[in-house]
Amino acid sequence: VQLQASGGGLVQAGGSLRLSCAATGRTFSSSALAWFRQAPGKERVVVATITSHGLVTSTVDSVKGRFTVSRDNAKNTVYLQMNSLKPEDTGVYYCAARRPLEQEYRDWGRGTLVTVSS
Repeated sequence: VQLQASGGGLVQAGGSLRLSCAATGRTFSSSALAWFRQAPGKERVVVATITSHGLVTSTVDSVKGRFTVSRDNAKNTVYLQMNSLKPEDTGVYYCAARRPLEQEYRDWGRGTLVTVSS
């Protein structure tokens, strides 16, 4: 699966952005997907995960109630709706795919930068 994230940008605190990640490859619809975030000077961490059937399996506590992950298998796209953004949400956001029967996310897209100003 090849992935390409988009939708990042500069936004004021309290604003919203929707990230998209378009995919190519026949295993997209059967792959679990995830959004990761890497803040400046920090390690990359998972933000939200979603199964191949669209079940949200995890969301990091710091974004619960503000971020929503979803997918459209017909469009080979996964989304991350981000509301009530905070400066600490700043970072590079990556989408990743975990193929069926695999344990790790091996397919990664190039990140998209989100900057939240205070």
